[in-house]
Amino acid sequence: MGVSLTSTRSGFASQVSWNLVLLAVGSALCAAAINGILIPHQFLSGGFVGLALVTYYLFPVTKVAWIYFLLNVPIFALGWVYVGRRFFLYSLAGMLVFTFAVRWVHISFPLEEPILAALLAGIISGVGGGIILRSLGSAGGVDILAVFLLQRFSIRLGSTILAFNTVVLSLAALAFSLEAALYTLIYMYVASYVINLVVTGWSQRKAVLIISNEWEKIYKGILHEIRRGVTIIQGRGAYTGQAEQILYTVITFREVARLKRMIRSMDPQAFVVVTDTLEVMGLRIGTQPHW
Repeated sequence: MGVSLTSTRSGFASQVSWNLVLLAVGSALCAAAINGILIPHQFLSGGFVGLALVTYYLFPVTKVAWIYFLLNVPIFALGWVYVGRRFFLYSLAGMLVFTFAVRWVHISFPLEEPILAALLAGIISGVGGGIILRSLGSAGGVDILAVFLLQRFSIRLGSTILAFNTVVLSLAALAFSLEAALYTLIYMYVASYVINLVVTGWSQRKAVLIISNEWEKIYKGILHEIRRGVTIIQGRGAYTGQAEQILYTVITFREVARLKRMIRSMDPQAFVVVTDTLEVMGLRIGTQPHW
């Protein structure tokens, strides 16, 4: 009993430590992009970072980090009500870590070309934001809103962030140059794309529909070679009127090429449709986030 309790505590401590590391690394990357690229080039941003930057540009005596911290206080009320307690607590820790990172992480990026600066800032921020969201928490701000919309309406994380950022950018652009706003839009688009890539990455699931006369061989191959489950759906061809067996399976991105090779070897004439999935719930193949 004592050994089991000690093991449980050790596992919990390891989990907490790992997630704090993810939050710290992601926050440091985002802070590097903010202090090293966005501020020197007078770029804007979206979300609470964008609001903090707008305030900083208008009133330079303030600090971006502390403005961001104050803006986050109300949003955590939403997190407390609608988001899981574990995610809320990790997000609170993440917000504090992010605040201190923005305050203290200053790395210079010697880029004079604005569009290159916008692209690099988007890549760095996207990787940082994705790493943060792969933890059990977030850095606060729009991340909490994005997770809430993902839970309730299955809206992609990056899509929510991009939409919110675009609204904030449109309002903020009225007080700044259109050129800066356009460069910022490039930065935000790249960041949102990279966030989706980092969060889903190689683990993105693909749904596959297969219609073949060799359906028995194929489904056995999926079960024993790919080692994934298969659902056999009864169908009927609209033109021929003949009964068809439709195979449906969900696999990882890395298994797609392997599955296609196997199908071609069994039936080169097979009809195969591979589609992206937004979210999958399940024991072995699921990608439903932990939020």
